[in-house]
Amino acid sequence: METLLMITMIALGFVGSFFSGLLGIGGAIINFPLLLYVPPILGAAQFSAHEVSSISMIQVFFASLAGVLAFRKKRKTEKSLSLVNKRLVLYMGAGILTGSLIGGFVSGMLDGDLINLIYGVLAVIAVILMLIPSKGTDEIRENLQFNTFIAVISAFLVGIVSGIVGAGGAFILIPIMLTVLHIPTRTTIASSLAIVFISAAGGVIGKISGGAIPIWPTIFTVIGSLIGAPLGSKISTKMNVVFLRYGLVVLIALTAIKVWSSILFI
Repeated sequence: METLLMITMIALGFVGSFFSGLLGIGGAIINFPLLLYVPPILGAAQFSAHEVSSISMIQVFFASLAGVLAFRKKRKTEKSLSLVNKRLVLYMGAGILTGSLIGGFVSGMLDGDLINLIYGVLAVIAVILMLIPSKGTDEIRENLQFNTFIAVISAFLVGIVSGIVGAGGAFILIPIMLTVLHIPTRTTIASSLAIVFISAAGGVIGKISGGAIPIWPTIFTVIGSLIGAPLGSKISTKMNVVFLRYGLVVLIALTAIKVWSSILFI
C-alpha cells in the first residue's frame, strides 16, 4: 500500500508539474482533481479537500520554482532576451502574495465542499477568459507597458481565492495577463511562473498555519514535481504559442467538467 501511494503521488506530481512548466501554470488546476479522485480509485489513499488543497499548494511552490530555474538556465545558455518581466513580477507578485497569505489561512476555516465549489467557479471563469481573443502580441519586449493598478488588484483577488483552493493562481492569472493587460504570450507564461512561485510561498505559510498537511504524500508529490517541471519548460520554448494557449483551455475545461459533475451529481 505504501509503495502504491508513493508511485501514485510521484506520478501525479510529475503530471501536474509537467504542465506547470509547459503552460506557465502552477499545476494545481490539474493536480487538484487528480489528487481528489485518482488515489481513492487506485486504492492508494483518500484525501479530504483540505488535504488536497495543502498538497497542491506545496507542489505548486516547488513546481513553479523548478520551472523558473529552467527558463533562466535556457536564457543563459542561449544568451537570449529574458522572458520574465521583472516589473510585471514585482507588481503582480506583491498583490498575489498578500492575497494568498489571507486565502491560505482562511481555507482552514472553510468546509471542504465550499473549497471544491470555489475551484469549480474559478475554472469556468478561466475558460471564458481564455476564449476571449487576445489583443496583445507574441513579440518579446524589454520595456513592457501595462496598467499597474489593474495588475496589482487582480493579482490580490486571485491570490485570495487561489490560496483557498491550494493553487498558485496561474490558471486564472494567465487569462487576465493575456486579455486584460495584453502581455505577450511567451512573456506571460514565463512571468506567471515567477508570480505563482511568490503566490505559493504565501499560500504554503497559510497552509502551515492552518494545518492538515499529509507529510509523506506531499513529499512524494514534490519529487514528481521536480522531475516534470523542467521537462515541461524545455518543451514549452519549442512549441507554437497558439498550441500553448488553447492547450491550456482544453485542460482547464476538462478539469472544470469533472469537478462540477462531482458537485452536482453526488
